[in-house]
Amino acid sequence: MKLVTFSKLYKEKGIDELVAWALENKLDGYDLCVREGFPVNPENAEKALPEAVATMRAAGLEIPMVTGEGGLLEPDDPTAEPLVAAMAEAGVPRLKLGYFRFDPAEMDYWEEVGKARAALEGWQQLAAKYDVTILYHTHSNRCLGLNCASMMHLLQGFDPQYIGAYIDPGHMVIEGEEFAVGLAMVREYLSAVAFKDAMNWRKGENGHGMPERYFGPAGSGVVNWTQVLSELARIGFDGPISVHCEFKAAEGKFEEVARQEYSFFRSRLDAVV
Repeated sequence: MKLVTFSKLYKEKGIDELVAWALENKLDGYDLCVREGFPVNPENAEKALPEAVATMRAAGLEIPMVTGEGGLLEPDDPTAEPLVAAMAEAGVPRLKLGYFRFDPAEMDYWEEVGKARAALEGWQQLAAKYDVTILYHTHSNRCLGLNCASMMHLLQGFDPQYIGAYIDPGHMVIEGEEFAVGLAMVREYLSAVAFKDAMNWRKGENGHGMPERYFGPAGSGVVNWTQVLSELARIGFDGPISVHCEFKAAEGKFEEVARQEYSFFRSRLDAVV
């Protein structure tokens, strides 16, 4: 298992600065955010992504996956094939998509699942053309695929070589799914794992839970990291683990807390591999 970090929160860092940050914090590389305003973005990916990968590799680092724009959902998006082609050229094997939203007051669940699966069918064809894997991420708060059970409504029947599951223990615990059980559901499709610690639901007024998810530094929440890492090791998972660092930190303290986050996960990962 490789420990990488999502570069979304390092928008201001250039590629050389990202290299230095990863080496300083004993990371194996990056889940590279390829979005507007980032060093590698949909407009320059054809040239900038291979260059970024070459720079990382020269320093002994990897880019095992990239994360596209939050609205990247359809394979006929004008940025989709150029990005996937750039990934193939650079040797980046995984692309994380955005999220299919679901509103139970306005949408029919199975109709929306059908639409999402139609999009994934197109993505599978594109992935096969360029030999990459398209990932969908478990994300709480009324998204399709909000946990592994819902994820399998989308993925079942696709080729796991081209369509993969990107699971997230933090979001899974918010949606009430035990990690080991969810992992068993998606095991055939498992390609990447996101790490962040969830604080679960806040208790609201009048005894009602508030529909609010929130995240904290690793070890402060309710995710059972011993179980998560033990289960991943048990099944022989060897894909990337992307640390998201989505906690709230005091002004000027983000990088300090991020370092603690990386150290927390590195020490526990080293203990099981």
